[in-house]
Amino acid sequence: MTSLPHPALHASHSGVWISTGGQTRAVSRGEAIGLASETPVILLNAPLIGQRLGYAELSGLDILELFAFLRPAQFAVPTPHGLARACGLEPPESDADVAAFLLQATEKLLAMPDGAWPEREGAWTAAQSLARLRWPWAPLIGPRLTRPERNERWLFSALPEWEEDAPRPAPRTIDLPPQDSEERLRRLTGDGAEERPGQRAYAAAVTAAFAPRAVRDTPNMVLAEAGTGIGKTLGYLAPASLWAERAGGAVWISTYTKALQRQLSGETARIFPDAVLRKERVVTRKGRENYLCLLNLEDALQGGFAGRAAVLAQLVARWAAYSADGDMVGGDLPGWLTTLFRRNGSAALTDRRGECVYAGCPHYRKCFIEHAARASVQADIVIANHALVMVNAARGRETQTRPTRYVFDEGHHLFDAADSMFATALTGSETIELRRWILGPEAGSRGRRRGLAARLSDVASYDEGGNRAIGDAVQAAHALASEGWLGRLAEGQPFGPIETLLAAVRGLAFARAEQPGDAGYGLETELADPSPALIEAAGPAAHALDALLRPLVTLGQRLEAVLQEAPDWLDGQARARVEGAIASIAWRAETVAAWLSLLARIGGPVDPDFVDWLAVDRVEGREYDIGLHRHWLDPTRPFAEIVLKPAHGALVTSATLRAGGNWDVAEARTGAPHLARGPAHFVAESPFDYPNRAEVLIVTDVKRGDIPQLANAYSRLIAAAKGGTLGLFTAIRRLRGVHGRIADRLARDGLALHAQHVDPIDTGTLVDIFRDDPSASLLGTDALRDGVDVPGSSLRLVVMEGVPWPKPTVLHAARKLAGGGSAYDDRIVRARLAQAFGRLIRRADDRGAFVLLSAAMPSRLLDAFPPGVAISRVTLDEAVARVAGRLSSDAPIGHGDSQILPAAATEFPDR
Repeated sequence: MTSLPHPALHASHSGVWISTGGQTRAVSRGEAIGLASETPVILLNAPLIGQRLGYAELSGLDILELFAFLRPAQFAVPTPHGLARACGLEPPESDADVAAFLLQATEKLLAMPDGAWPEREGAWTAAQSLARLRWPWAPLIGPRLTRPERNERWLFSALPEWEEDAPRPAPRTIDLPPQDSEERLRRLTGDGAEERPGQRAYAAAVTAAFAPRAVRDTPNMVLAEAGTGIGKTLGYLAPASLWAERAGGAVWISTYTKALQRQLSGETARIFPDAVLRKERVVTRKGRENYLCLLNLEDALQGGFAGRAAVLAQLVARWAAYSADGDMVGGDLPGWLTTLFRRNGSAALTDRRGECVYAGCPHYRKCFIEHAARASVQADIVIANHALVMVNAARGRETQTRPTRYVFDEGHHLFDAADSMFATALTGSETIELRRWILGPEAGSRGRRRGLAARLSDVASYDEGGNRAIGDAVQAAHALASEGWLGRLAEGQPFGPIETLLAAVRGLAFARAEQPGDAGYGLETELADPSPALIEAAGPAAHALDALLRPLVTLGQRLEAVLQEAPDWLDGQARARVEGAIASIAWRAETVAAWLSLLARIGGPVDPDFVDWLAVDRVEGREYDIGLHRHWLDPTRPFAEIVLKPAHGALVTSATLRAGGNWDVAEARTGAPHLARGPAHFVAESPFDYPNRAEVLIVTDVKRGDIPQLANAYSRLIAAAKGGTLGLFTAIRRLRGVHGRIADRLARDGLALHAQHVDPIDTGTLVDIFRDDPSASLLGTDALRDGVDVPGSSLRLVVMEGVPWPKPTVLHAARKLAGGGSAYDDRIVRARLAQAFGRLIRRADDRGAFVLLSAAMPSRLLDAFPPGVAISRVTLDEAVARVAGRLSSDAPIGHGDSQILPAAATEFPDR
């Protein structure tokens, strides 16, 4: 029997339970809400429990917050089973046992300070601060903490400082024989490892990307497709690590998803088994907005945050003291922590607006971002992402340490990453962000945000021209959109030239794009034949932006002059600060210049290299942004110019590099046609026995878009598979509709159902929960189609609601016209089907079924699936029976009685 003074509450889709005084009883939602509103209750994930009770303001003693305090920088899957594993307890057997288990887990956690506790340092001081904030756990944990004999060091004095290193010389020119890569691979895999001829051939082939470059602006480019199971990660790590070792340079390995970054970080342990050495030789890099800003945290801890946000700041401070790298997004900060606070304040703890003062910050020498940047200069392997690679190249960052060798894993996403990176958006939200960057906090604003004058006033005081430029920029920024702009536009009362422009955009978008029954989602229309109102508004808007661009350019030039003149006060840290300010200003100036170029298109000639349109972004009728957009028709052009041409070698690899087409398509989507010399090609087919491990079922009697029928199909298929299902949707509205109809029903059978855009949990944590429970299922959209790696029995069935046709946007229509019409659509669908099917079989012993709920699936697209896989058109009843029979036995999959359709012949002329 527990001695805790609080009851525990648990709510799932199958019921609600309260445990107190050694007894557990089922209660109604109303009784649970009444109890929770009057008495502090112990619970697991308050936002999720509140959602299930229909009581969004539910609060209490969330055991995840206690775990975050006691075990900072440690991850636990935020479920009863995950918590049990983290606490060393037996997991509860059913939902009805969870409430009692929470009391047991609470007592186990509260007893942690009594034993050997590695995170003791700083806990007593943090607990005192949390008590002053009325943190519900403070009265329980505070008395169990012994006051240290000496005052604990403040976080900002305890963190280590980075040290300046001598510049790293340019990499040596070396030849890397393919057989040396094969030998390195053999050492990495071990003498007793299973023989993988495909992996060995892959390692030898991709070595060509590390050969010396023969012609300027012509990298050695290799496009390598390696089917699932080849072991491509070690296949390219072998030559990459060998080249870095012999040439003395860094290889940047770029990914699209955080999941692959984590996987790569783990795989490098084979290269550097010693953890200390690995930390020196392997560095993970992300964008600045991912890292904790210590100056923002200091402000939050000293009164900048209030209420629940202040509690979050204290828990983040606890984490920062033990974090390996300060990465708040995908690092060792549990993804669920910020969602517990409904993301209240978490964004303000990072530098999302480019307001860093660099060496002007008192924590500059301890900065997590600077630590990572400097460590990457001396590293052998830098694990980054496509966006960061492109940002660094496009904005001229770290030019002295620019890598010469790249590996782009998940290379089929390079087109999408470049499309996002090199786009222009003149929208209300973008202009108001620029206004905040220049002006800082205005009337009624809180927080540490500092405007351009505050950030550079001391530097500019040495230069009259720079000081004048700051004043001119501040004055010009008042013409940008300001707080409340959306409301003013809705009321027809825009203020200033930019808001007037946005009002004209809004009016034209509604006039041309609004349709009856459009469900209140986004509107867009081509920037063609602009209305008189839009033409009239473009002139003053361009004048206002030009008045802003000029002082920004002038300020950048004045700061450049300061560097050249090198006054006495310009020591190393001051120089770094000025250089950072120059880069930040240049980025903003380039943005404004791009806006001006876009405005010149209104009433002007069409530029065939770009696609321009107007958009009103909204969700369920609620508008959240309005503006003009410009994308490259082929975004790999700037990618090739800015990233590929300066490089000496680039490997682009993926399991589905050619998915949807042949090598011509793969080249077109990776920038290869824009180089003087074509790339080398390599293919290693998957070693998996797909015909006997998987089958494709096309259900012919579920009406497209009919939510009740879709819900029935998903419910029956998930039940037949006994969970382990990944359900993929092309529309959030249908996802929510299906989830709302079947979650309770499945929960009563012990089958948990989780969903993106429904559960108040980040996507990465949802995947962790799904992976951890073989009886759970997960519903999601595009982010899950290509970003989920769940080997084993936790994923044995993939269900797609229909053929994943591309959304008919203005941008898509233009690319379709340029890319071959309907054949362009077919390539996209084939790629999406291949990527979704690829979620199913991740290991040689995996088995499962892929179900497509669409009678209209064209036979010409069936070659998206691996050769030999059985493809059957069946009724829902047949599909349910097939799933139930095949996934509950060890019989080979894919050899049933239904008619097996031959996949269309696929031609790969370059193979």
